[in-house]
Amino acid sequence: MAISTFKALLTILGGHLDANATDFKLNKLCIDSRKVQQGDVFVAIKGSMLDGEAFIPQAIHAGASVVLVETTKRSADLKIDYLVPEQKENEENSLAQQRIPRIQVFRLPKRLSDIANAFYRFPSKKLAVVGVTGTNGKTTVTQLIAQLAVLLNQKSAVLGTIGNGIYNQLTPSINTTPSAIDVQELLADFVNKKVKLVAMEISSHGLAMERVVGLTCQATVFTNLSRDHLDYHKTMRNYAKAKWSLFSPDATEKRVASSGKSILNYDDSYGKRWQKKLSQTTMVSSQPKNLAKLKALAVPYVGVNQIEYGDKGAKIYLESSWGNAIVYSRLLGEFNVSNLLLALATMLTLDFPFFAVINMAAYLKPICGRMEVLHAPKKPTVIVDYAHTPDALQKALQASRIHCKGDLWVVFGCGGDRDKGKRPLMGEIATKYADKIILTNDNPRTEDEMAILTDIKGGLSRHDNVQIIPDRAAAIAQALQQAKMADVILIAGKGHEDYQIIGKTKHHYSDQEVVKQLLGVTSKA
Repeated sequence: MAISTFKALLTILGGHLDANATDFKLNKLCIDSRKVQQGDVFVAIKGSMLDGEAFIPQAIHAGASVVLVETTKRSADLKIDYLVPEQKENEENSLAQQRIPRIQVFRLPKRLSDIANAFYRFPSKKLAVVGVTGTNGKTTVTQLIAQLAVLLNQKSAVLGTIGNGIYNQLTPSINTTPSAIDVQELLADFVNKKVKLVAMEISSHGLAMERVVGLTCQATVFTNLSRDHLDYHKTMRNYAKAKWSLFSPDATEKRVASSGKSILNYDDSYGKRWQKKLSQTTMVSSQPKNLAKLKALAVPYVGVNQIEYGDKGAKIYLESSWGNAIVYSRLLGEFNVSNLLLALATMLTLDFPFFAVINMAAYLKPICGRMEVLHAPKKPTVIVDYAHTPDALQKALQASRIHCKGDLWVVFGCGGDRDKGKRPLMGEIATKYADKIILTNDNPRTEDEMAILTDIKGGLSRHDNVQIIPDRAAAIAQALQQAKMADVILIAGKGHEDYQIIGKTKHHYSDQEVVKQLLGVTSKA
């Protein structure tokens, strides 16, 4: 189905259709020439590895009706020339007779989000979009928000690490935050499918690369900020600045058209700091010691005065600006109490009824690969978690310890071609919080696997409880073979991922599949 027209596209780009020119329908924007279909607009962007302009012939033969290219020259008039496709052998003359407009767009990469937003008719304005950012917890919070919306009879969708799509009908995603074009196309599709609420993970990369410029959010959520992605951002200052741009009221800093109301984690130092700069905030804390401070802020709040942890979750004594209640959670760990409270606070800030939200909390399901428990009779308990940063690993180990009556094991590695500085920090944390450690591969990519493991080992303060087994499946098997029934084994780093990248090749691999096979079980506990 056609989405726009050539005339409309020219208007978006600041041009106009000549009086003697013919208008025609356009289907969608496409940045990948392999995915171009008849009537699409091919956007030829220069990437870090490939130049999209080299694939223009391929895009035209696939059916592209218009091509956008970047120019470094600013001009008052939109520059348009025409491409005539080369005729292949045995190909009909009709293709060779076509003239494909090639439009030169000044600063195309930076304008791409705004162009896509207008092309798809500003879809985020027709949805309740909740943007969630932070180092850890984005996936859990977005999934919980989407679940709550469904439980409250609102059709919801998710954009994020686990996948994109209608809740429980997700298509696997490549990036946490999709490309600027994909974001708008997905949102437009949600509008067509009558979705009411979209919970969207917004990564620091997505913010820094301006993939969400022009997005309208009814609420923005901050989970926490700790060391990650310094291979890209270089410094924590730059990393924090990228996150802050989702909330900033300063037009020169912000990355979204309207951030509406913000829900911030008071337990994080950045959350405390940012609250002072914003006018519409709901503050959230999972620490009973902070309850009095929350009440003194004179802003909406969600806090707790007591938490009781058990083998199957937590009982939370919640106090808030909307009322007080006891909340039952099936999620493991203190950090998941924080994630849950952020999700509840978001729904309350969006004006969902207090007791309806609270009552639905007990029905929320654990998230795939996020403190996911797997066990079998007379076997040690296994927890699979995505923790791949120092802070996340520490919190996952602390959460696992609550449910451990024997030794606490951890099986983990670090990704290759990524921030090397966090490796010894994660080793240090493993030493501090685990009884038994097995270092193994994560996604080594093009780095030498033993070099990565050596970096992690450099942070260990003791080595008598450490094994190094590069093969991840073998490492998990060794842990299960050696662990006792009362032990808990935390397998950290990959979570929901069903692949492992070795060299430049992506191999099928799943921690859950390996564990279930070894335990002899076919479903989650």
